[in-house]
Amino acid sequence: MKKVAVIGAGPAGMLAAFFSSKNGAETILIDKNEKLGKKLFITGKGRCNLTNSKDISEFFDEIPRNEKFLYSALYSFSNVETMKLFESYGLKLKEERGNRVFPKSDKSSDVIATYEKMLKEENVKIKLNTEVKSIKKKEGFFVIDTSKGFIECDSVIVATGGVSYSSTGSTGDGYKFAKDFDLKVENQIPALVPIRLRDDFLEELQGLSLKNVSLKVYRNKKLYHEEFGEMLFSHFGITGPIVLRSSSIINRMKNIKITIDLKPAISKDTLENRILKDFEKYKNKEIKNALFDLLPKKLIPIVIELSNIDDKKAVNQITKEERLSLVNTLKDFPLNYAGLLDINAGIVTSGGVSVREIDPSTMESKKVKGLYFCGEVLDIDAFTGGFNIQIANSTGYIAGSSASL
Repeated sequence: MKKVAVIGAGPAGMLAAFFSSKNGAETILIDKNEKLGKKLFITGKGRCNLTNSKDISEFFDEIPRNEKFLYSALYSFSNVETMKLFESYGLKLKEERGNRVFPKSDKSSDVIATYEKMLKEENVKIKLNTEVKSIKKKEGFFVIDTSKGFIECDSVIVATGGVSYSSTGSTGDGYKFAKDFDLKVENQIPALVPIRLRDDFLEELQGLSLKNVSLKVYRNKKLYHEEFGEMLFSHFGITGPIVLRSSSIINRMKNIKITIDLKPAISKDTLENRILKDFEKYKNKEIKNALFDLLPKKLIPIVIELSNIDDKKAVNQITKEERLSLVNTLKDFPLNYAGLLDINAGIVTSGGVSVREIDPSTMESKKVKGLYFCGEVLDIDAFTGGFNIQIANSTGYIAGSSASL
């Protein structure tokens, strides 16, 4: 009987172990943590966004890096297969805004319990609190040196994750194992991470949430990327759904400019007409007291200052040039980009084991027969919405199914 060792008990590793054992291999799952799915436990604010119900063909638009590598994996084990599998083990699911799929209970612990149920049913041997120090290949088989002794096996699946949330055990062990076998590892940088700003107004705007705005990224003075939705100002910069998505686009870019369109649903001309109506309504007031219908209170003094208007100026004294400056500020509110927050603040890691080193149809190393990689340890990452966990499940399925043959 073939022996398979899986290192890392996140979603990719757990599903790899499940399918390896289901295929008839004697399978052992090793993790340095005291419990299964430690990082999974905190995902989706403790609710675990398991997958997304979009048509699988639409997933590739949600993967900013190396999406073609995932064609085989995502079509071999799609979101539909994921939902069917978990429901067959008794986990009730529900769908929310943006096609996001969650456990009906809103508890990530129920998702982890389902993985555990699957592993136990297939008699996967689970070794927790066991750190892997090294992997060596000798005469056709692998020797894994762990904190609790040596393990010999025919195939090894590395599913150790990235380096985000290092407190959950994601400390880049898989990159070391890959390098030990002379595999190329791409630099790790944060993805799905808040953005740092160098603006004096951050203290005043801290805690301000904006809805239905557009975050625009300019590269070489041309609009490169735009995200519509919600965002939040904090003491260091900005965060929220549209910020996190944008961070995965700009994390390898230099010389970029970021602005917010505070009124993306209307044109500049329509916005100017709207302002004229407000000015007529508040014609005897100072401008600082005439924008409450248009903007959140915290934002008004900053918008006025950026528009180069005296905040004590009466509305009926505002010139056309000042009014146009106000329109331009509202449509292109400038942010002074200072970079991304530390990689440990990122939801996922961008970078990892180069996909050029891996066979996309098996997840096996092209250089080392019997050595497989799956999940976030690979140089692949996606936007929020259940896509990253689905990628972990799909690549785990491919690796487990292939390694057990």
